[in-house]
Amino acid sequence: MARQPSKKTRKRLLGITGIAVLAGLNAPAALGLAGETYHAYTISRPSYQATYGSWTQIDIPRAYRTNAIHAALLHTGKVLIVAGSGNEQKKFDKGSFDTVLWDPKNDTFKKIPTPDDFFCSGHAQLPDGRMLVAGGTARYEQLDGEVRRAGGGMRVKNENPDKAVVLKKGTVFRSPTGVTYVSRSDVTVPRARRDQTATYDRAGVMQPWRTTVTAGEARVFVEATEKGPRAVTDTEAQYEIAGLHGEDAANTYGLSEKITLDKQDFQGIRAAYEFDPRAEKYIPVDPMDKARWYPTLVGLDDGRVLAVSGLDDVGTIDPGDNEIYDPRTKKWTPGPKRYFPTYPALFLTRGGKLFYPASNAGYGPAGQGRDAGLWDLRTNTFEKVPGLRDADETETSASLLLPPAQDQKVMILGGGGVGESRRSTPRTAVVDLKKDNPAFQDGPDLPQGTRYLNSVIMPDDTVFTTNGSQDYRGRSASNILKAQFYDPKANTFREAASPTVGRNYHSEALLLPDGRVATFGSDPLFDDRRNTKLGHFEQRMEIYTPPALHRNGKNRPVLGEGPAAPDRDGRATFATDHPERVTKARLMRPSAVTHTTDVEQRSIELGLTKTTNSVTVEVPKDPALVPPGWYMLFVTDAQGTPSEAKWVRVG
Repeated sequence: MARQPSKKTRKRLLGITGIAVLAGLNAPAALGLAGETYHAYTISRPSYQATYGSWTQIDIPRAYRTNAIHAALLHTGKVLIVAGSGNEQKKFDKGSFDTVLWDPKNDTFKKIPTPDDFFCSGHAQLPDGRMLVAGGTARYEQLDGEVRRAGGGMRVKNENPDKAVVLKKGTVFRSPTGVTYVSRSDVTVPRARRDQTATYDRAGVMQPWRTTVTAGEARVFVEATEKGPRAVTDTEAQYEIAGLHGEDAANTYGLSEKITLDKQDFQGIRAAYEFDPRAEKYIPVDPMDKARWYPTLVGLDDGRVLAVSGLDDVGTIDPGDNEIYDPRTKKWTPGPKRYFPTYPALFLTRGGKLFYPASNAGYGPAGQGRDAGLWDLRTNTFEKVPGLRDADETETSASLLLPPAQDQKVMILGGGGVGESRRSTPRTAVVDLKKDNPAFQDGPDLPQGTRYLNSVIMPDDTVFTTNGSQDYRGRSASNILKAQFYDPKANTFREAASPTVGRNYHSEALLLPDGRVATFGSDPLFDDRRNTKLGHFEQRMEIYTPPALHRNGKNRPVLGEGPAAPDRDGRATFATDHPERVTKARLMRPSAVTHTTDVEQRSIELGLTKTTNSVTVEVPKDPALVPPGWYMLFVTDAQGTPSEAKWVRVG
């Protein structure tokens, strides 16, 4: 007897047949509707989802919808979504800054008080599971033609060795010609340094000590109180500070830098905080020495964090004054000097070296800091790595340390020209850093030129890539509604289900502990093909469920009781009812992603032994391969079906 379609299927088929009949009567509209209905039917079928996966949208209550600029997975399983002012000048002016904590397990949301504007900050996972957040926004940009009051940097000097000087936002600086300028942020000028040197006469007799005083210095952005060109100057002069009298006025003064009516870029802040996942709050730590907007923070093999690049407190790109945060002392110290464009992708590799695949996100001249290479922090040397095709289209590219991390292969995907260029490339390339003379080799092309591609390492050693746009910030309706898996072993792509929400600039994706992928954000320049309607931030969240969870989700491997950390030998044993089904074990570092830059995620292959009722994993002891911190432990079966993750702390 032939199998009869279910009532639900008959109803859907009748609907499709009805639309097909209508198509003959009203072809253009009906055919479009028929196509959409048939597509919806196709992608809902179990056979389709078992091959390509599926997408669902999360219903976010209105009170918790925000502009997701940054997203990080915490070891509590919750996701920290950071907006700050969210690229909205009005929110910045009001001092309204957002952070939302999302629990994917229960789909619940919580607002977190946000003490500073972390819009376009940097972040990194710390060894104890806290999240370091540093930098952010002190001032929004003003474009050419928008600047009405001349502005620029003012170096503030303090010649008093006994005390620092605090100047509040709004402090007035007066030039020798009487032109006045106002500071746009608070500034603390350190006290002067007093040095004493012993002196001797020609006979060798000691003379009175010689005392020298070196003025303390800080910098602040100032803006003319009057509109127009009269306040423009490129001549250094000494400025008096209104409100200071007597010795304070003599010891503290300003030295102007170039003050112009040119475009004024975003300006960074020095603030730094640790987000505590248990207390669910930001805790202030010592600020950085340099203000930074668009910095990269990368964890090192000893648990410290290196802060690199960014726009400073007057909107100038940092010349290479990098600094290192120590989570034990909560303080910053100078790091090795080296220039990079903003948000450079820097991956920790063997020997503690950082590999820069030339991926970056936006600010800096086209001819500086754009070469890929290995950076040895100990010697501060940089070995260029050749072979990258379309090397002038690495801005807004994606990159990652391919799984497993032991292979020491880094991939770059897509990218575009510098600045607001319309150019984008479908190029992918892979470099094997274990070779004596590493060089990029072309990988398979993406379906089309792609900027802002989100790429996520999966527990089965594939890479899931999704979204992006062909043009700058999705201009000309160029969002790419496609997704695919990259197989590092085969060096090929295979198709995945297409997302329903377009995403470009300011979008993120990360792996969840249950094996799904969450995608957030998008900040298009325009909302239409003709580029006439200003864009709106995309606040919808979409979740991708991979094919293996559709095929075997109800029969996935299960890890039972086990330790929260491996023993001294790096081993950890977990109970499981079916150890014979487990074929692989991976330790996966949780993401902290912004601007297509995620230098945290990595997947480490683990040794695996089995008994009749348990599996034992063995973690490599190399901290450059497994930097200290919390990780997700996944095991997979022969079909690539992952378990739900167990959280394990290493180091």
